[in-house]
Amino acid sequence: MTALMFILGILVFVFGLLFSIAWHEFGHFSTARMFGVRVPQFMVGFGPTIFSRKRGETEFGVKAVPLGGYIRMIGMFPPGPDGAIRQRSTSPFRGMIEDARAAAFEELKPGDEKRLFYTRKPWKRVIVMFAGPAMNLILAVVIFLGVLMGFGINTQTTTVATVSECVVAQNEEPRECRPGDIPAPAAEAGLLPGDEIVAFQGQPVDEWGDLQQRIRDTVGAATITVDRDGERMELRANLIENQVGKTDGNGGLVEGEFITAGFLGFSPASGVVKQDFPQAVDRMGEIMTTGVDAMLALPSKIPNLWHSITGQEERDQNGPMGVVGAARVGGEIFTLDIPASQQIATALFLVAGFNLSLFLFNMLPLLPLDGGHIAGALWESLRRKTARVTRRPDPGPFDVAKLMPLAYVVAGVFVCFTLLVLAADIVSPVRLAG
Repeated sequence: MTALMFILGILVFVFGLLFSIAWHEFGHFSTARMFGVRVPQFMVGFGPTIFSRKRGETEFGVKAVPLGGYIRMIGMFPPGPDGAIRQRSTSPFRGMIEDARAAAFEELKPGDEKRLFYTRKPWKRVIVMFAGPAMNLILAVVIFLGVLMGFGINTQTTTVATVSECVVAQNEEPRECRPGDIPAPAAEAGLLPGDEIVAFQGQPVDEWGDLQQRIRDTVGAATITVDRDGERMELRANLIENQVGKTDGNGGLVEGEFITAGFLGFSPASGVVKQDFPQAVDRMGEIMTTGVDAMLALPSKIPNLWHSITGQEERDQNGPMGVVGAARVGGEIFTLDIPASQQIATALFLVAGFNLSLFLFNMLPLLPLDGGHIAGALWESLRRKTARVTRRPDPGPFDVAKLMPLAYVVAGVFVCFTLLVLAADIVSPVRLAG
């Protein structure tokens, strides 16, 4: 049964992956068609074609390797300065440029002269190229909000899990209470496991982060209103200063950092809590900020990936993970001993995170990524507007094809990084538990 659920989890992730790729390409396809660009191909995946069917003027299909997708638009690059599509050259770099230019025109048909991508105004090209990543962002936002508000997430609550018997600074090693230790304020006040704290100092509380901050801001007498077995009662405590872990502002702790603050002496219980819309938006903002930080930190993660492959270090469980690793995690999700609703919610979160990563990755201003084409169109617009203002001749379309040698270098770096992550996912995979 466990093996079956593991396979089911992998299939769910693969389906989500394929849908996300197709959804991305649909953004490009729909806007290109809207602006009159001919699109002869719409493919999900790379490599050999498994299935394809022509609808109208476009061939739709699925390829063997689900690591991306593409649409083929006529006239992605402009002709050369003399109007030629291909020029003879012995330079390998010039060859790359001319090959890319020729590929953009290889399916040109009579009547396509007015349906070329490069002839569209820069703002239209920006929309076409941004539409793909934008679809991933929209899908990520919808899934994040749906999970947070519809399923809820496992989070710390205002319910008491355990009560400390004595005051122990959190920067000390965990230990038992010793003679002479000061009793914890929570224990002296009569706080018990299972109590739900509903108000602090007479002010209602319903979030752990809010309660935690109020406790830390208080030293001295305090009133704590709790719900105990359906009955409300008011407890009085005398909070003291203590060394406590620094928080990230949302109730979580920053590892290895401590501050002096008010101390009550209990730990909160965790539970699945549905978020309201403002809470969900805040949490989604945190996820996106974390995603941006993770993207910027990718180069610094490379040594750990290499060392995890060679056995010199443990794999960073919060480091980059490829499609194989994500599929494996998707399988693990469905074997966890948690309610089915939380299995589904966690799997959806994984797919949403993948879509957020697709958006951020594709917005990098580098060819062959969408962000590189966007940067080229914006640069062309700037050049033309500058020429108009300075009354100089129109410089014409910016020849993005000239950047193809750099695009091959960027693509090579990405391929190497993908292979490194793949090896790490196989040799030292990220695990949900243990």
